[in-house]
Amino acid sequence: MIEFATHPERYRHWRLSIDGRVATLALDVAEDGGLEAGYSLKLNSYDLGVDMELYDAVQRLRFEHPEVGAVVLTSAKERVFCAGANIGMLGQSSHGAKVNFCKFTNETRNGIEDASAYSGQRYLCVINGPCAGGGYELALATDHIMLVDDGSSAVSLPEVPLLAVLPGTGGLTRLVDKRHVRRDRADFFCTTTEGLRGQRALDWGLVDELAPRSRLAASAQVRAAEFARQSDRPGDGQGIALTPLTKSVEADSIAYDFLTIELDRAQGLARLIVQAPVDAPPQELAAIHAAGVTFWPLALARALDDAILHLRFNEPELGTWVLCSRGSTDHVRLADTVLLAHQSDWLVREITLYLKRTLKRLDVSSRSLVALVEPGSCFTGTLFELVLAADRSFMLDGGFEGSNQAAAEIGLTEMNFGALPMVNGLSRLEGRFFGDDAALARVQERGGDVLGAAEAEALGLVTFAPDDLDWQDEVRIAVEGRAGLSPDALSGMEANLRFAGPETVESKIFSRLSAWQNWIFQRPNAVGEEGALKLYGSGRQARFDRKRV
Repeated sequence: MIEFATHPERYRHWRLSIDGRVATLALDVAEDGGLEAGYSLKLNSYDLGVDMELYDAVQRLRFEHPEVGAVVLTSAKERVFCAGANIGMLGQSSHGAKVNFCKFTNETRNGIEDASAYSGQRYLCVINGPCAGGGYELALATDHIMLVDDGSSAVSLPEVPLLAVLPGTGGLTRLVDKRHVRRDRADFFCTTTEGLRGQRALDWGLVDELAPRSRLAASAQVRAAEFARQSDRPGDGQGIALTPLTKSVEADSIAYDFLTIELDRAQGLARLIVQAPVDAPPQELAAIHAAGVTFWPLALARALDDAILHLRFNEPELGTWVLCSRGSTDHVRLADTVLLAHQSDWLVREITLYLKRTLKRLDVSSRSLVALVEPGSCFTGTLFELVLAADRSFMLDGGFEGSNQAAAEIGLTEMNFGALPMVNGLSRLEGRFFGDDAALARVQERGGDVLGAAEAEALGLVTFAPDDLDWQDEVRIAVEGRAGLSPDALSGMEANLRFAGPETVESKIFSRLSAWQNWIFQRPNAVGEEGALKLYGSGRQARFDRKRV
């Protein structure tokens, strides 16, 4: 079982140091520290274990170190930055493992960009030696790239000519959409194994700055200090410790403080039951800081984040996730009010951004999502985003026979109108009613209202609102029907339907690029017995099927 929890004291591949307003994350991969046996992590190449540590470090910098306004990303090894994803690891991995690895790595890179854009914690990459493939893709995720000008160190994306696959973590998209590298130059760059160095790399926009080796460290510190001065993070702020999650894993269930998951392997589904806070969340800023990781919105984000990753990697055959909730809608609504009232505070801002990233992780998960709004549910505000994220939602009209629970209700708060956007930059409400401004306006008019099933269905906020007589059959048919369809076709269908409207760098990475890589990872030109990925390093030439499809 893959566990994502780690701590700087247990890092094997990264060194994290902090000097005032500037942090340094130095890549120092242990060659014998692969997550699986059978490959060596040479030349600072990485696998999932390396990226798990990077994700943890980025999270800790955001929450535990408010004083940090700039982060230098570099290598601790002399004259080598990073050779990218380990090819031996890719060659021996199953298709699912490769795809999950790329998706998690993409999300980690997006998290770095999110910190630069919204947290006042900008990233600077200092390339001190050869930087290839995923190593350069890591650099592309930062705000500013500094390359050592030593006549030999180059940046490259050699996946197409060497491995017959694509740069798997956004490299193609970031070249042309983020860095605005001209298309013809990008074409040359991505089909040239040796890459580009020095002045040409700078002229083409592949890097932002050159520095001789003798002045590389000093130049990096000057640039990082400049970034840190621009940050609005409190230099004297007190961070909160990201203590270990409370998590219990049993054969058929997983339990966190505010989330329980029931695993039904016979039906191929996982039921995720989110719990509202038992007590009203603290409203004063000092009390929120004192609560730290026990503050409900943060505790929920951490639990749901870990749960999504756990299910992705450890339960790949549970293809349907049923989303449920239990508890006080008043407490959920109050939590949203608190987040909005203190949104200028650095910690509250980080919590809201974490909720945003976690919901994005749910959106791009290749699982069918079904939401059930029942008596006792608390799908209000932030939690209603789970219903909006679902591929299909059911809300019980009335109560269950023999139950004295009040009828199911939903509610919107300001959090539903832009604070938690999807990867395409739209709120889930904007995506739901894309092209129908009148429908969106009707929903906006009801913001803050408590809505019953009939109103929710009429407004388009849920898919179906069956009564007690039809509830079990309709839900059963939906779940069983999903299990009878091709998982591959469902993944493609869902990814296409979930993100209507405009494209962003992020949405392109998770739709267009990921879809093509998914396909290429199964083609014999890459992974066949005579494919480039299989034969890399053997001295044998790959034999390609020359038909263009």
